[in-house]
Amino acid sequence: MFSQETYIRRRRTLTTKVCAGILFFPANNEMSFNYPANTYSYRQDSTFLYYFGIDNPGYAGIMDVDAGVEILFGNEVTMDDIIWSGALPSLSETAHSTGIHVTKPFDQLAEYLKKAQSLGRKIHYLPPYRDDIKIFIHETLGIPFSELKKQASEDLIKGVVAMRSVKEIQEIEDIERTVDVAYLMHTAAMRMAHEGKIEQEIAGVVEGLAISHGRSVSFPVILSQNGQILHNHGHNNPLQNGRLMVTDAGAESAMRYCSDITRTVPVGGKFSQQQKEIYEIALKANVEVAKAVRPDVFYKDIHLMACEIIATGLTDLGLMKGNPKDAVAAGAHALFMPHGLGHMLGLDVHDMENLGENYVGYDNTVQRSSQFGLAFLRLARKLQPGFVLTDEPGIYFIPALIDLWKSEGKHNDFINYSKLEAYRDFGGIRIEDDILVTENGARVLGKPIPKTVAEIETEMQKAI
Repeated sequence: MFSQETYIRRRRTLTTKVCAGILFFPANNEMSFNYPANTYSYRQDSTFLYYFGIDNPGYAGIMDVDAGVEILFGNEVTMDDIIWSGALPSLSETAHSTGIHVTKPFDQLAEYLKKAQSLGRKIHYLPPYRDDIKIFIHETLGIPFSELKKQASEDLIKGVVAMRSVKEIQEIEDIERTVDVAYLMHTAAMRMAHEGKIEQEIAGVVEGLAISHGRSVSFPVILSQNGQILHNHGHNNPLQNGRLMVTDAGAESAMRYCSDITRTVPVGGKFSQQQKEIYEIALKANVEVAKAVRPDVFYKDIHLMACEIIATGLTDLGLMKGNPKDAVAAGAHALFMPHGLGHMLGLDVHDMENLGENYVGYDNTVQRSSQFGLAFLRLARKLQPGFVLTDEPGIYFIPALIDLWKSEGKHNDFINYSKLEAYRDFGGIRIEDDILVTENGARVLGKPIPKTVAEIETEMQKAI
């Protein structure tokens, strides 16, 4: 946990943003995966963690804005708990650690909420994403399942997003430590990426390094020589020389803050000329994005800048044609980069995405596009100091998408389909860093992870 004062201050600030009613924050419960006592590794709800700091199941927090009272609902430690889990703090000790002075047994929570509701008081809750929490809210407040998301408190969502978007110094320091762990993860993957290695062997080492230096990976490892599949979690292929291996992986700290880094390397340790040409285009986009990030700039504009860099480079190679700016405006570049440039990062790898992506990445100054590719941009809004975000341009050759667009005659003015035949088995490239928006610009977080052609080829020659 951070200091007791951190959580007191955060809760106090939130109650100035949501000025009336009861703010309800349930902790996550443990979840079984094949029988009741065999549970998944526990992960606390990030917003509960942000305001209460308690990384254990069996709790719920209440902020009664009108009465100025905070209550922690939970259960006292039993002898069974001690036998199976060791010594644990009491309910009052747990409450004290987060600066709360009132506690109640957990089985009184439903009654408390129902009574408040019967008095016509507003119960503010965030959009539930786990079925057990949905069931509890449905049974306690009588809200139909189909209405649970719609009736979540927009005031509370906006208040939480406003606070969690701007990272405190202690949060930034913790994120940066997870990037340093990602350095170990990615350099190990580079050194192992040689012909005959099974992807799973490398993915296992990558995940093991995250566990040994923190809590876990921040999301399931993406590692594949089929990098044209954007979120490829299959790890069954033996690596082959001439292929590119994409590794998208990050660590989660003991405080649950995340890193999210991607590197692309040539199996065997040496880029071919064709690979190098495409890689340098993606690298230029990545580097120029980091230079362009600063306060009061829309990330949507930086995304479009990165797309123009990619379109220009592909035009120079003859894979695209015409004016790159016009190609991006038409959406032709999305054949090669069908995803957005990046997203917020913090306690979640896609920070606060459970609250609604449009609340986190958009606001009333910028609306989501319906254009293929651009529609997938998770972060478009104007940047502020303290934002932590990802910079992850990519270039992919997706045979099924190429064939579809070619059969439809789509963007014939901008895409040279005949030249693409030589790239059908190319795969994909993505290069991703984690960036802090500062008062005057931006800073790439953590120990620099090899990403130039020379740096990668040098790293890949080292023994694991």
